[in-house]
Amino acid sequence: MQPIRTITGRAVPLDRSDVDTDQIIPAEWLKRVERTGFGEGLFSAWREDPDFVLNRAEYAGAPVLVAGPNFGTGSSREHAVWALTDYGFEAVVSPRFGDIFANNCTKAGLVAAQVSDEAGASLLAAVQADPELEVTVDVAERVVRAPAAGIEASFVLDDFTRWRLLEGLDDVGLSLRHGDDIDAYERDRPAWLPSALGGSSDR
Repeated sequence: MQPIRTITGRAVPLDRSDVDTDQIIPAEWLKRVERTGFGEGLFSAWREDPDFVLNRAEYAGAPVLVAGPNFGTGSSREHAVWALTDYGFEAVVSPRFGDIFANNCTKAGLVAAQVSDEAGASLLAAVQADPELEVTVDVAERVVRAPAAGIEASFVLDDFTRWRLLEGLDDVGLSLRHGDDIDAYERDRPAWLPSALGGSSDR
């Protein structure tokens, strides 16, 4: 996972509330064994409609998704986050997120920026009015900005999650920070204990 400080670019307005993880990535896509390739299934049922926002050329390649409240509710599938990142999104802005979805975002390097209802509605309207509007999600300052629209709003981000994103640490990265301690334990581990590599020690 790469360190994340700011994300700046155009945004996609998803003017829908209570979007659950089954709508983000339908169940038939969960049969895949890889972690990649889920972007093709992102909102796949809705993308059958030619007028759906992701099918509109003016929003192609935008790194920020601006959604209505209660985004990412429902089941705990990590695939919803994988689909968003595989498609190219680096941040999602919403007034409210499903708790498990927001936690999964942290582990995959997708910024879930929770703003106030008023700020979320204002940003959504601004992006709908101007597809070229530049939006910045600033992890370091915990602020979402759209200067051309006069929008600046703080977002909820606890200190630990902020630190993880700034340092680029997923769960594996957090463990590897203790690599020296792990190596020291393995060197001195009693021979009768199972090895991290499987089986018992050959010492």
